[in-house]
Amino acid sequence: MHPRETLTAASNSGPGTAGGPDTVHQAPQQAAHETPRREPLPSPNGRHPERPSAPPRQQPMDAERFAGLSRDIMAAMNTVIDGKEEAVALSLTVLLARGHLLLEDVPGVGKTLLAKTLARTLDCTVSRIQFTPDLLPSDITGVSIYNQSAQSFEFRPGAIFANLVIGDEINRASAKTQSALLESMEEHQVTVDGTSYGLAEPFMVIATQNPIEMEGTYPLPEAQRDRFMARISMGYPDTTAELAMLETHQSVNPLDAVRAVATTADVAAMLEVVAATHVSGAVKEYTVALGQATRSSGQLRLGASPRALLQLLRAAKASAALAGRRFVLPDDIRNLAEPVLAHRLIVERKAASMGTTAADVIADALARLPVPAQPQAAQPGRR
Repeated sequence: MHPRETLTAASNSGPGTAGGPDTVHQAPQQAAHETPRREPLPSPNGRHPERPSAPPRQQPMDAERFAGLSRDIMAAMNTVIDGKEEAVALSLTVLLARGHLLLEDVPGVGKTLLAKTLARTLDCTVSRIQFTPDLLPSDITGVSIYNQSAQSFEFRPGAIFANLVIGDEINRASAKTQSALLESMEEHQVTVDGTSYGLAEPFMVIATQNPIEMEGTYPLPEAQRDRFMARISMGYPDTTAELAMLETHQSVNPLDAVRAVATTADVAAMLEVVAATHVSGAVKEYTVALGQATRSSGQLRLGASPRALLQLLRAAKASAALAGRRFVLPDDIRNLAEPVLAHRLIVERKAASMGTTAADVIADALARLPVPAQPQAAQPGRR
């Protein structure tokens, strides 16, 4: 196990994970009209990843440094993930877009391996949660424990307090436990007993699930799926990649050779580069038109939400930055529309019975929408 990776398993946890039932007491509730306090995280007790201090502010990262770090991260990941360059690139895109990633596919195609490999390339805190039916929300968020010597309650942080959180088989936990992720994924904070605790930046959740096996699983509610910026279906490797995997994965584990190539400060600087990427008014209008096309489609019961369009635009900015551009093109929107939008859409029963998928509806909408011309204002800034 990586030295910065911790594991939370429901099978070894009692109520609240951080202590047994004799030590857990209910903290006094705040009045309904009070605003939750936001306090710094107390010192950890060693059972959970330590919350790192915010990365120090640096000079803006130049284009050469950004491109070099991006290449190094993807090159390190491709040494472990054979024949999945697009999945590797999309996982880095989601990280730089401040999003969360859902890996959905059949067992054994490398979903968890992709998440662990990305974590290994970053010098940051990593936590892994194995979702099971008896996992409790407090196992994720943390719990207030009564300290008899101090005669006060103290907060024991849960597994969510890390830069990168890997949620394995997320759909095996109950809806109550799944909902423990909602606040942290959207607001980057956790509220326990009326007190809000901020999460470290950068913060990303990578969750895996198996769409084939339904027994003993709890489908993700729409509010939960909408918080994932993108969904990846890994798929089976091609013949060449599978032969290479059989050759390299027999005697050694390639993951053991992966070393961190970027620090949290590097990632924070890369996030600033992505945030500064220019988006023209025409591209914004194109994004909105795509969202409205899904909402008015007769083949869908649920179209793209405003959050989906915000995340699509952020992902497009990250994709443009990774391509060496300081501006977003319509092609960035088109290329990312399916992985960012498809898992949020619900196809009408009649259309679904005829074989129509969310990806088909998105492709049809893109084919019908006129593509705006490349912004002229962005031409002088091309590299």
